[in-house]
Amino acid sequence: MQMSAPDAFADQATYLDLVKEYNALTPIVDAYRTYLRLCGELEEAQRMVRQSSDPDLAQLAGEEAELLAERKEACEAQIRALLRPRDPRDDRNVIVEIRAGAGGEESALFVADLYRMYQMYCQAHGWRIEILYQNPTELGGYREIDFTVTGQGAFSRLKYESGVHRVQRVPKTESQGRIQTSTVTVAILTEVDSVEVSIQPQDIKMESCKSSGAGGQHINKTESAVRLTHLPTGIVVECQEERSQLRNREKAMKLLEAKLYHIKCSEQNEQIASERKKQVGTGERSEKIRTYNYPQSRVTDHRIGYTVHTLDKFLNGDMDALIDALQGASEQ
Repeated sequence: MQMSAPDAFADQATYLDLVKEYNALTPIVDAYRTYLRLCGELEEAQRMVRQSSDPDLAQLAGEEAELLAERKEACEAQIRALLRPRDPRDDRNVIVEIRAGAGGEESALFVADLYRMYQMYCQAHGWRIEILYQNPTELGGYREIDFTVTGQGAFSRLKYESGVHRVQRVPKTESQGRIQTSTVTVAILTEVDSVEVSIQPQDIKMESCKSSGAGGQHINKTESAVRLTHLPTGIVVECQEERSQLRNREKAMKLLEAKLYHIKCSEQNEQIASERKKQVGTGERSEKIRTYNYPQSRVTDHRIGYTVHTLDKFLNGDMDALIDALQGASEQ
């Protein structure tokens, strides 16, 4: 009703808040309507069991009642989950940073594998990826790659990826077949509005430089790449993916705002750390959250002890079963 009011469109910010509230309430209302319908159908089936003089009909009605009771119970669980307090950041866009850790070139190659995995996962969910910064290696890996993920509910699913990912496999450069253990660090940041993070112009040092890496004739000819340093914190961000220095600066600012917001949230989380000791659901970094074991075709998430033996599928973006398990553990 508020959205259809004549003055609803006058204030764009208010209208957008109403749209978000409407989108959040719609699944709850739909689930409750389904619940009421199931209650009615279950009551009717139970009535037929009690009143029918035909044994065969009574048996069919009893079987139908059992199925309806199971669906009603599942619907109740869905409604309880929908009514739980939500992380206000869940519907925000995401900035993902993947960095090589221990393991040299093998670690950099696994950065490329994880980037491809997230690419395929986001594609399956209809989310759009845009690279902010990449530092490639000669063998096709990345020392670092940063990118945005734009789409409904992106943070709600990807926030569990933050931490150290360990890979165990025989490197392409290994001639004797020995398994090497390497690590990669993933950081998940939420994209924020400028009003949520106050950055003073005098606190930013901007440097322009020539882009590096693959990119055709434009590379190394114009100083379009941008490096921003936030003087109070020492945080440095870079962006070189656009031909325009202005566009690179805008993207770099988004990344800087996300990092500062992440620090702000981390400080708040520390104040209630005694009440939130679980790593699952906090979005904070922890040591070795997951292992990818190639010889055993195994992926194990150490936070909840969840293991799948379909490594190939997982690396092709089939991550929902594990993320559902992490989500469920965080809601307990």
